[in-house]
Amino acid sequence: MLVRRFLLLLLLACFMVDTLYAMSIREAIPAAVSAIKMKNVDGRMLSLGDIRGKKGTLVLFSCNHCPYVKAWEERIASIGNSYQSKGVGVVAINSNDPAVFAEDSFAEMQQRAKERGFRFPYVVDATSDVARAFGATRTPEVFLFDAAGKLFYHGAIDDNSRHADEVKEHYLRDALEALLANKTIDKPERKFIGCRIKERQGSKP
Repeated sequence: MLVRRFLLLLLLACFMVDTLYAMSIREAIPAAVSAIKMKNVDGRMLSLGDIRGKKGTLVLFSCNHCPYVKAWEERIASIGNSYQSKGVGVVAINSNDPAVFAEDSFAEMQQRAKERGFRFPYVVDATSDVARAFGATRTPEVFLFDAAGKLFYHGAIDDNSRHADEVKEHYLRDALEALLANKTIDKPERKFIGCRIKERQGSKP
């Protein structure tokens, strides 16, 4: 009984940590966060301000090891490459500590970006401060901002992590299309699943 109660309290504590803060719809990225430089897989140091697109900005918290990311990765590459060419700034951010999963190392990021054909930046959040500022907790987790830098959509990529050919609702693509057409969306937030971000403690890539 005591063990069961302890596990229940532990689960509740984990849930509370996940929901302490989350960026709200129409909220803007703080200027100080937009200025943080992060190392891209090509060696350049980029900030969210550098990546920001004229028509909006797509920020996707990702990593290498997570099975959910791997399941969605081809779709991530397709969406990112497609909409970057339409005036949307796109970036994938790895906030994970590679000491927890070696597969999340910078060298592995470079290899993954090459294998998947990313034509958008894949950067290291070297202290996890960007993830904390967003309130990001999972990978993959999507934040889409409009041209004014206000949060337009937050949540999942679509409704089926396992099978791309069985997707019924394309949450992110629909949000991007609405954004480009200057339309609103009925549900700017969608539930998402993924692996917990393994926050860094001031480490560098």
